[in-house]
Amino acid sequence: MEKLRVKVWDLPTRLFHWSLVTLVVAAFATGLVGGNWIEVHGRLGLAIAGLLAFRLVWGVIGSTYARFAQFVPGPARVLAYLRGQWHGLGHNPLGAFSVLGLLGLTLFQAASGLASDDNISFTGPLKALVTQETADALTGLHHLNAWLLAGLAGLHVASIVFYAVVKKDYLLPPMITGVKTVDDPMLVSARGGGWLAFIVAVAIAAGVTWAAGGGLNPPPPPPLPQAAPAW
Repeated sequence: MEKLRVKVWDLPTRLFHWSLVTLVVAAFATGLVGGNWIEVHGRLGLAIAGLLAFRLVWGVIGSTYARFAQFVPGPARVLAYLRGQWHGLGHNPLGAFSVLGLLGLTLFQAASGLASDDNISFTGPLKALVTQETADALTGLHHLNAWLLAGLAGLHVASIVFYAVVKKDYLLPPMITGVKTVDDPMLVSARGGGWLAFIVAVAIAAGVTWAAGGGLNPPPPPPLPQAAPAW
């Protein structure tokens, strides 16, 4: 049967994927080291928040296989996959759960970091919007969630290796080139997600990044007037 090359992952999706991998690894490393690196850790978290905002928008207006409506699995799709009857491109139903889990944990990690306070050297840009008690709780959850995220990311990588070694289904090359070779003529290349959609997603992501960095925070109260010296 003739092999066909079809477009699966558009360039914005691929750039998002590898940028997020790089930033999350860097954020995890700087968070572990701490010290003077904690400010870098905070900036990385802000960049991750912007990336995630882009992906959420792109999941609605991006190209075919980047859209949540296309790959979020329902019970029928999961059952078909378990029976070996699922044929499609993009994320398979189980892989979709992994991706959604990673996005969810990363979203929580970024959001909790923005409002955290370690009472030593770092205060998140949105900490002023919550009470100290809430900030302390979010800081603890931020530390715990980092390990949950690392565990799920490790499982995600292991599944990619499993598919390559056992099933001979190579998931990594399409995330680099955007193209996959298939033998099913019913599978079609991704469509949509043009320049206008990209500009809209970038603009919204930029706005979210600005707001996450404290752009909407109320201004600090003016300093109290100094009492005149009693001469």
